[in-house]
Order: sequence, then C-alpha cells, then structure tokens
Amino acid sequence: MNALAYYQITHRTRYRYSEPVAICQNQLRMMPQVISGAAIQSRCYWSKATIHPEPNVLLEHIDYFGNRVISFAIESRHRQLVVLVQSAVSVEQRPLPDEAVEVSWQKLANQVRCGKDSGWFEAQEYLYDSPRVRCSAKFRQYARLAFTEGRPIVDAAIALTKQIHRDFQYDTKATTVNTSTEEAFERRVGVCQDFAHVQIACLRSIGLPAKYVSGYIHTIAPEGRPRLVGADESHAWISLYCGGSVGWIDLDPTNACVANTSHIPICMGRDYSEVSPMRGVVIGGGTTQLDVSVDVQTLEETEVDKPIIEPSIS
Repeated sequence: MNALAYYQITHRTRYRYSEPVAICQNQLRMMPQVISGAAIQSRCYWSKATIHPEPNVLLEHIDYFGNRVISFAIESRHRQLVVLVQSAVSVEQRPLPDEAVEVSWQKLANQVRCGKDSGWFEAQEYLYDSPRVRCSAKFRQYARLAFTEGRPIVDAAIALTKQIHRDFQYDTKATTVNTSTEEAFERRVGVCQDFAHVQIACLRSIGLPAKYVSGYIHTIAPEGRPRLVGADESHAWISLYCGGSVGWIDLDPTNACVANTSHIPICMGRDYSEVSPMRGVVIGGGTTQLDVSVDVQTLEETEVDKPIIEPSIS
C-alpha cells in the first residue's frame, strides 16, 4: 500500500516599505497543481490567494511549464503588501518501478540524445543550459564519481544525491538567492536552491534531463518541544528523467533522499529563475523589510475540503 499524507499549507509574505509605493506588479507561483512522478504524486484540493491592498488587476494563467501563475497589480499608494496563500494537498509516495533499477544511465542518455526514447521530446528541454545552470567539464567530472560505467540510472542518481549531501555544507548565511551555481560548487556550501542547481548541472553535463522543483517540506518538531506555527520552510529539490517507461523521479540533495510524502511539490522549471514563489517590480518604496512565514499542517482525509485555520491577512 502506498504512503499517503494530507496537508494544509499557509504561506504568508509581507513587505513593509519605508516610503509609499505608487505602483507594484507581481507574479505568484505558490498555487499547487497535480504533479505525477514515479516516486511521488501530488493533488490539490483547493487553493486561495488573498492580497492586501486589494489589487486593481488580478489574472491567473498556466505558464509554459504547466505552473499556475497569479499576476496582479496594485495602483494605489501603500506602505505594506501582504500576500496570503492557503492550499490543501495530498502527497502519495509510490514504489519505484522495476524498470528504474534496470536501465543504465548511459543507455538512457544516448536514447534521449538520439530521440529514441518515448518521452524524449518533453525531456530534451531540460537537457541544456538554462539561465541559472550551465553545463561544464567540472560538473561532468563530479557527476562521474557516482555515474560509473554501466551503473543503473536510479542507483547512480541516489549516489550523487548522497554525494552532494556529504560534500556540501548547509549554511543559510553563506549564499544568497543570486549566488551562481559555479560559486556554490566551488565553495561547497549553500542551501537547498544551491544544491538543486548543482545536481541539475551535474546531471545535464552527462546528458541526463533534470528539472528544478520548488515546494515545501513538512518538518517535525524535536521530541519534547512544541510545534512552532510558521516555522516550516519553502524547499527545493530536483526531478530526474529516467526514461519513458519510468518517468521522472524526485531527489532531494539537501536531505540525501528520494522525495517522499514530506515533500510537497508546487512548481517545476529548468531552474529557480522560472519558479520563484514571488517576483515583481515596484515604483517607490524606499527600503524594504521582508517577512515570510510558512506553516505546513497535517490533515485527515476528511478535513481537506475546507480551511481549518483562518489566519488574519493583516
């Protein structure tokens, strides 16, 4: 029987400005979708975005990669912007298909390159350079420590995931959202975004398609301590193409594991630049103070139809 978990996610973003903002335009990529992978499958039961001040323009569309995007503009003067996104989702963990432990990584790389794999057309766009990820010999050399001759693709990918976890130090102060993949690799330090970019660069450098996945991870309070509301975090990991008969398998280099029911995928793209949760421009505002809180609360199946928490937007 497959493992299955239900969650309510509350993601609050608050910008405070030292001077009035005349106009702001933003895009949100925080709305869950149905994502079906070989290791995990997610489903969204409902989602709601509340924005204050109320936008003058509010649109929703599906982007090129299949992500739900909310675009909004506020054209009245304001000193604070609050975005509250709530969702209810389920995540199912699946056993890996038998084919996943049989096919060699070199055979698959050749099939994708030559267009002989059944899913090659979709996979190819995740094979090449993207704005934040550049293939190179140094990434290829590092990847080949795990991807030895004839090794099954999933076995090798898990080994690379654990290799990055072992060799890199997690440090929230060592890098920023703009740190390059090359710098994080050379310094062997960073956060989940950096580790995901490094693993994607390694995989693409040996001819294997890989996606960047943004989402959340459910955390459990240490024994004897209360669970802190809002203390959960956004997270990032990767999804590796393992052939048309297997599909995409999600791997988490930050935690050295195959994704499981604790991983809640939201958006996918070639790298972070295409899936950042919130991005936009403002006119005015002076200096900015940003506060973000994320709460991932477990639910029973009977509770997914309506919010069990009604937080204030203020």
